[in-house]
Amino acid sequence: MKLICIGRNYAKHIEELQNERPDEPVVFLKPDSAILLKQHPFVIPEFSSDIHHEIELIVKINKVGKYIEPKFAHKYYDAISVGIDFTARDLQQKLKDKGLPWEKAKAFDGSAVIGDFISKKVFSSLESINFELTNNGKTVQKGNSGLMLWKIDELIAHVSQYFTLKIGDIIFTGTPEGVAVVKPNDILEGFIENKKLFRINVK
Repeated sequence: MKLICIGRNYAKHIEELQNERPDEPVVFLKPDSAILLKQHPFVIPEFSSDIHHEIELIVKINKVGKYIEPKFAHKYYDAISVGIDFTARDLQQKLKDKGLPWEKAKAFDGSAVIGDFISKKVFSSLESINFELTNNGKTVQKGNSGLMLWKIDELIAHVSQYFTLKIGDIIFTGTPEGVAVVKPNDILEGFIENKKLFRINVK
C-alpha cells in the first residue's frame, strides 16, 4: 500500500505559500508508516516547531491500473474521504531552499490522517464536493473539489503513468488555503458535506 500525494492543486493555497503554479501535478509519496493509527493522537515530532494541518479529499484505489486514460479513471475508485497531510513547514522550507526532497517534512511517522471512507455514489457529482477542517470547533479550512486545478480522474490518470496503482492505494488530492500550525490540545475534525469522518487529538 502506498500514499500518493498531490501538491499545489488549489490556486489560493499556492498563493498563500507564495509558490509557483505548476504546469502539471506535483507528486510525492508517503510510506504506510506515515498513517496515523485509528484512535491514536497526533504527537508533534521533536524535529519541528511548525507542523501545519492540510486537509484533503482522498480516494481509495479499488483495482490495479497502469497508464489509465482519464475517461476510464472513474472505474478505479469507489470510495472517498478526507485526510490530513501533516507538514513540518520549517523543515520543508529548509529542504526546498537547498533543492532537496521533501520526504522528511511530509512522510514522517503519523503524518497522514485517513478518515472513514464513504461510497462516491452518495454524491450527485464529484465535481462539487464540499469539505472542511475544524480546530477546536472552529472552521479553519474549507474546500470544494470544483476548485481543483486537476480533478480526481485527471490525477489518477497522471500518477498511473509513473506508478502502478494497486488495490488499497490512497491518493491525497491536495489542500485548499487555510493551512496553519497545530498545537498541543488541538482537536481536529474533518468533514465532507457536514458528515464527520475523523477526529484527531494533538499532543
